[in-house]
Amino acid sequence: MTDAPTPRITVVGLGPGGSGHVTTETLAAIEAVPAPQRFLRTERHPSAHLAGPATAFDDVYEAAATFADVYAEIAERLVAAAREHGHVLYAVPGSPLVLERTVATLRGDARVGLDVLPAVSFLDIAWDRLGIDPVEAGVRLIDGHEFATAAAGATGALLVAHTHANWVLSDIKLAIDDAAPGAGELDDTPVVLLHHLGTPDEEVVHTTWADMDRTLDADHLTSLYIPALGVGAAAGYARFHALARTLREQCPWDIEQTHTSLVPYLIEETYEVVDAIAGGDDEHLIEELGDLLYQIEFHATIAEQEGRFTIADVTQGIHDKLVRRHPHVFGDVAADDADTVLANWDTIKRAEKQRSSVFEGVPNSLPALNYAHAVQKKAAKVGFDWPSVDGAVPKIAEETDELLRAEADDQPEEAGDLLFAVVNVLRHLRIDPESALRAATNKFRTRFEHVERLATTRGIDLQASDLATLDALWDEVKAAPPET
Repeated sequence: MTDAPTPRITVVGLGPGGSGHVTTETLAAIEAVPAPQRFLRTERHPSAHLAGPATAFDDVYEAAATFADVYAEIAERLVAAAREHGHVLYAVPGSPLVLERTVATLRGDARVGLDVLPAVSFLDIAWDRLGIDPVEAGVRLIDGHEFATAAAGATGALLVAHTHANWVLSDIKLAIDDAAPGAGELDDTPVVLLHHLGTPDEEVVHTTWADMDRTLDADHLTSLYIPALGVGAAAGYARFHALARTLREQCPWDIEQTHTSLVPYLIEETYEVVDAIAGGDDEHLIEELGDLLYQIEFHATIAEQEGRFTIADVTQGIHDKLVRRHPHVFGDVAADDADTVLANWDTIKRAEKQRSSVFEGVPNSLPALNYAHAVQKKAAKVGFDWPSVDGAVPKIAEETDELLRAEADDQPEEAGDLLFAVVNVLRHLRIDPESALRAATNKFRTRFEHVERLATTRGIDLQASDLATLDALWDEVKAAPPET
């Protein structure tokens, strides 16, 4: 009894674009395999029709969570088909020998034999259009999905494949650390977008690093050439960015979230950063800053999936705004003190925003004390303010009197007026009301916790004690020297 022959898969390449680049060997291989045994990685290729009737795997791209899952699923389907039919043909865009992950997966699968036919790849046309010899130019070929890690530390000429969407180009930009030496000059670095090579609508677009994700609508037939990358890619932040996307695509909880549902977490993480700053523990601060940064990444990832903007747009926007609003650093404006810096900032901001009210831009969702403080500051900037704290202080007594004389239904409004007057006094004294009240509350809490401990040691039941007993304990704690 002889062993059954090993199922075989023949892999052919459909060239970079037009059918004129498909080899006669490939056409003969396609013709030799009956239609039910032909498979296409994707129908989205100018020469896909040459495979004739064939089963395409485009549905896998739509259903799989990651590209790694896509390649694994296609390989499994091909193996199953080969075991059923004995022999199948698999046609891929370009060359099966260049950045074809399904072929790499199948090579390591002992269940099937693999025959790979050489084909013209996009590289051959790219070298022609760029007018370079890749060996002499020392060009390094990199997968755009892995730019952050594959290009880490790399400089010189790079050809980046699989830049099939503008967000991939944005991620490549993001992979370069802005703090890296020379990163400041990177925006003007020339790059070339190679789009639909070998097809009638071919484009070879010369642009810059800063504009490469805004120049054309990248698709599966787009590649990027960087003649000279003078700054090495930084993998750290890009790995974090990729992690945020992975969680959004694969974690059931992350998938369900929206911008609105994440608001409580954004606020909570912000306050935890504030606590960490007050605590003075660097490790704790690092952790909480990371949690807050993830919230920002989360929002950017949701927007990226919706096709609205990416984290690169966020970082570019704040970068450009800070440059505009610091003309004393990046321009020829003089500013020798903080007050002048703030005045310049406000002038530039007003010119940019063209707002109809001084209160535009004050978030309604600020904590109440901060909200009152911000509104008062805005009004003061147009002259609606007491000349000094001496004018603000009497308002506290006035509002207190009105509160005490008010009817029950009016007391909440009068209480708000009293708090607003207190905030006004603190603003004149340059005291942050939120911090002041928080410090006072913490002081009260600490002292009362001492009262509780003192009562416990003396066998006093606080809930059964009268006010005189509680006051006596409070005064004792208050008079005691602070703990060290």
